[in-house]
Amino acid sequence: MAADRARTGRPPLTEERKATIRLEIARAAFDLFITQGVAATTGDQIGRAVGVSARTVWRYFPTKESCVRPLFSSRIDAIATALRQWSPERPLHEAFDQVWTTDVVLLGPDVGALLRLSRTEPGLRAVWLQAHDEAEPAFARALAERARLPLDDIRPTLWAAMLNAALRAAVEHQAFGGAGPDTAPMTAQADAAASVRTALAVVAAGLT
Repeated sequence: MAADRARTGRPPLTEERKATIRLEIARAAFDLFITQGVAATTGDQIGRAVGVSARTVWRYFPTKESCVRPLFSSRIDAIATALRQWSPERPLHEAFDQVWTTDVVLLGPDVGALLRLSRTEPGLRAVWLQAHDEAEPAFARALAERARLPLDDIRPTLWAAMLNAALRAAVEHQAFGGAGPDTAPMTAQADAAASVRTALAVVAAGLT
């Protein structure tokens, strides 16, 4: 037994600790991308900013651009939960009202800055689009559960694609043309929520 413990070394990290490390890496990568640019940033620099090795960075993320993925995807679970709890008699946008007024930031300064940077950084753009692409199955499952439809029914898949496109377009619209780096966080949140409500109204007729 003692020999087994000696061979295993330190106990494995919990999922919660892994998530914390991923977020720390994401924030460090964000700071470096904004201050010195993506091209000038290395895995070694990201690791040093967090206090880990570059090898650890690559264990969590395949590329330096993907290090900011947690900043893009942190809202997915909350949105999927809101969809499952969306009552049939309520308008779609009302299903998200509680989400926007709690701890979910639609367009924080980190996401807004990264989206603006993504216009000239294809790697960041790919990470943003991948985060939304991977969100669709979660949205489809939530919508299928709400509608009591099987997962192989095409309707939840189509609804999820429409919803996903609306959310992405609304946030991008606000980041590119509305909220700037000097916009107050509360103002940016309110403006982004308004854009999302408008986008949801456009697609609501197809989400019944």
